Amino acid sequence: QVQLVESGGGLVQAGGSLRLSCAASGRTSSNYAMGWFRQAPGKERRFVAAISWSSGTTNYADSVKGRFTISRDNAKNTVYLQMNSLKPDDTAVYYCNAGQKSGSVYYQGNYWGQGTQVTVSS
Repeated sequence: QVQLVESGGGLVQAGGSLRLSCAASGRTSSNYAMGWFRQAPGKERRFVAAISWSSGTTNYADSVKGRFTISRDNAKNTVYLQMNSLKPDDTAVYYCNAGQKSGSVYYQGNYWGQGTQVTVSS
C-alpha cells in the first residue's frame, strides 16, 4: 500500500503561480515513478507530468511544457509540481499517482491521492 497526500492548491489569478506537493508514505520504492494528473469539471482525468524517483527524468503534457516543473525530494518522499504562468484552463482538481515510467511513457498505477483544487481566475 502507498498513501499519497496532496497539498498546495488554491485560488490564483491568471499569470500567477502555485506549488503543489505530494507526500508519499507506505510501501514506497525507488522503482516507482510519480505522476500528476488533473480533472476539470465534466472532463476526463488527464496526464500532466511525471518523474522517476531514481533518475529524476521527467515527462510533461504539451499543454504545460515550459510552464510547469515537476521535481522530487527523495529524502522527504515528496514530489512537487511548480506551476507558473497559470491560465484559467488550468483550473482542475490535481491528483498525484504512484506508477511506473519507461522512457517517455508513464504508466499510471492504482494509488491516488485525494486531490487538491486549483482555480485560476481570469
